[in-house]
Amino acid sequence: MSGAAGAVLLAGRIVLASFFVFSASFHLFQGAQAEGYAKSAGFPWPKLAGWPSGLYLLAAAASVAFGIWPDVGALLIGLWVIPTALWFHAFWKVDDPMQRMLQAQAFWRNVTFLGTAMALFAVFAGLGDVVPFTVTGSLFSF
Repeated sequence: MSGAAGAVLLAGRIVLASFFVFSASFHLFQGAQAEGYAKSAGFPWPKLAGWPSGLYLLAAAASVAFGIWPDVGALLIGLWVIPTALWFHAFWKVDDPMQRMLQAQAFWRNVTFLGTAMALFAVFAGLGDVVPFTVTGSLFSF
């Protein structure tokens, strides 16, 4: 991978990670609100929606942005957005048209993040130590 391609990939990793850092700050600093929303959505473990989720998101974002086992960070993001989309943005359960549209947008945003995480996982695991601007190589290799 060329240095220029690596720089573009690094910029993309940082942009992606910034969304999850922003989301982590909500879970860390407004944990009671996150737990309340999780409870109202019927999530079986609402206590996880506070600081544990914030730490999880920070770890995933740091892994991808800094390149510390970035393939694992990409997997963590992918594993995050699946239940988030299904539990918290289930637009098909919403009757109000405006709320339905907002939840559908959030659902498809998470589907987009899933695709991004899958693609990044393949890049990191497929290229391994060839990816520039990483602290460590990938944990997985294929």
